[in-house]
Amino acid sequence: MTTARIDEQAQTLIISGAGARPASADLVGPRARVQARMTGGGKTWKATLPLRVSRWGGAELPLPAGEYEVTVDGIDLDEVDLEPTLLSGLRIEMRGARAVIAPPIAPIYETAEGQRTLEQRYASQIGAGENAVFFESFYGQTSGCNPRALDRVLAQRAPSVTRYWSVTDLSVEVPEGAVAVVENGPEWWRARAESRLLVVNDWLRRRFVRKPGQIVLQTWHGTPLKRLALHRPGFDPRRMAAVVKESRRWDVLLAQNPYAARILKKAYAFFGKPIWVEGYPRNDVLVNGDPAPVREALGIGADERVILYAPTWRDDRAEMVDFVDPQLLAEQTDSVVLVRGHSRTIRPGRDHAGARVIDVTGYPETARLLLIADVLVTDYSSVMFDFSVTGRPMFFLVPDLAHYRGQLRGFYFDLAERAPGPLVHSQDELVRALDDLEVIEAYRERYAAWRSQFNRRDDGQAADRVISRILDQGWLTA
Repeated sequence: MTTARIDEQAQTLIISGAGARPASADLVGPRARVQARMTGGGKTWKATLPLRVSRWGGAELPLPAGEYEVTVDGIDLDEVDLEPTLLSGLRIEMRGARAVIAPPIAPIYETAEGQRTLEQRYASQIGAGENAVFFESFYGQTSGCNPRALDRVLAQRAPSVTRYWSVTDLSVEVPEGAVAVVENGPEWWRARAESRLLVVNDWLRRRFVRKPGQIVLQTWHGTPLKRLALHRPGFDPRRMAAVVKESRRWDVLLAQNPYAARILKKAYAFFGKPIWVEGYPRNDVLVNGDPAPVREALGIGADERVILYAPTWRDDRAEMVDFVDPQLLAEQTDSVVLVRGHSRTIRPGRDHAGARVIDVTGYPETARLLLIADVLVTDYSSVMFDFSVTGRPMFFLVPDLAHYRGQLRGFYFDLAERAPGPLVHSQDELVRALDDLEVIEAYRERYAAWRSQFNRRDDGQAADRVISRILDQGWLTA
């Protein structure tokens, strides 16, 4: 008989049975995979699967929430059951070969009644009484972008300030010294209410209630090429109302450059409130950072060529576009290919795999990937405005240009006329362009004009300037 149990102290899933020891056992999810340590043999065997892993050279953290397939070589798991078990870092249950890992929230709080109780308690709190910041990046799916860069400088300049990070689960790495609070848990609601300052890079969502004296700094997450919010194609009164309701929650908006400030102000009807044009804090590392530790953590040699493929998401599909065969691209260009999906494709997608292919969709900071990339391949993503800080070559793979521009979103300017690199429409065309040394020279003037317009304030000091303004306003006590 095959059974499953949890070792709570070691935080492992143990599957055991009688007979000869199987060759292997695995726990495989969309964004993580672990192999078992196999022991025993003869009369009984045991497969020990870790529920905490170290990714990207960082600390051991719980596995990401999601559905996992459990496989034990040669063993039928149909009759194996494991009742829901709450650990310090996650909750797990198993039915046959299917395991479900969830955030470590007590089941009572996940019921409709439990959430309603927490939300009502939050709404009634006076709040904003703690010298603390509540950070959230991409709805808690990562701990990167502008909020992370601000966290690092704030930790240095005002160490007495408590730094809470909103996370979807505890697989999301938070900066050193910060406190992770799992979304919809009691501590998440409390921290959201009590923090004097909220620093976010996307919408606060409908359940936000501003507390007296509470300040919201909206850092946003990119200079826009594609049309946003009120500028999106089609007339939708509900979307318009939601945009205006959301932007009224923000006290200050951060913009990378004057162009972005103008667009965001109109797209979000953000009138009568300050917009800080200070460059993007997340890009400071592109000026000041050391690529060597990042390469080492990802297992990339110092002399290996790195191509970063980072497309944006599409409104008409959940998963990342498949315009590139990453392993074939690695072979065609003798490069390491990093695949970086958009934040909106983290949950529905799965990691790519292959020789010299690393899926870094779950990596905490896009900027550190830009730091080590020799070449960027993107499409309509705002990452183009960040990577240009490096001055390195970029290529635009846009086989769906007409559809995206004409039906899905539309652009604020003609990408073909101003792009600091060539627009290509297939992988073969991309490979030919990557091997053509004259391409880089052909776009030199365009690239310089691009940087002059979009990157003037990306000088490595943006986070320091923003934190100075926060402290000068008296929103936090250093």
